[in-house]
Amino acid sequence: MTQRTLLGSIILPGLALGLATTAFAAAPMELSVIDRAVADFTGAGVGEPGGAKLPVDRRLRLTDCQAPLDLQWFGRDQRSVQVACPVAGWKIYVAVDGGARSSALAANPAQPTQMGPAIVRRGENVSILMRGKGFSLIRQGSAVEDGAQGEWIKVRASGERTETLRAIVIRPGQVGIDLP
Repeated sequence: MTQRTLLGSIILPGLALGLATTAFAAAPMELSVIDRAVADFTGAGVGEPGGAKLPVDRRLRLTDCQAPLDLQWFGRDQRSVQVACPVAGWKIYVAVDGGARSSALAANPAQPTQMGPAIVRRGENVSILMRGKGFSLIRQGSAVEDGAQGEWIKVRASGERTETLRAIVIRPGQVGIDLP
C-alpha cells in the first residue's frame, strides 16, 4: 500500500466522521418552540390581540438552543419581542399585534370582573410570568388556590415552602404578576 493510499484511507473517513458530528451538533431549532415561548411571554397566541402577528418564518434555520430562551420586549411601544439564545449566539424579533400586553394582566384589579369557572386548580403546576419595565421572567410554581381567568390567586414558586405570591390567572396553567 502506498503512502498516498494509506493517508486517504485514514483521513477521508475521519473527515467524513467529523463533518457528520458537526452536522449532528448543529441540529436546527424547532420553530414551534419559539412560537410557544412568545405566546407564553405575551399572554396571547399567534394572531390574537397582544400576541405575535404571525408564526416564526419556517424558512429560518437556527441552531438548536441548549439553554432557556431569553425573551424581552423590544422597542419603546413594545411592538415586538426579542427572542435570543445566548448559548447558540442568535437573536430574532417577532412582531406583536398592537404591542399590547395580555389583557388579563393589563386589567385593573380594582375593577369588578365577572369570574367564570376555575381554570387553575389548587395544587396544579403553573407557569408564573413576572414582567417589569424591560424584562420578563417565567418560573414554575404551584397554585395555592383555585382561580378563574382574571382572578387573583395565591401561588408558590417551586422550591419555596414558606412565601406565597399573589398572581392573576391568565389562562389554564399560567398566572402573571406585573411589577412596577
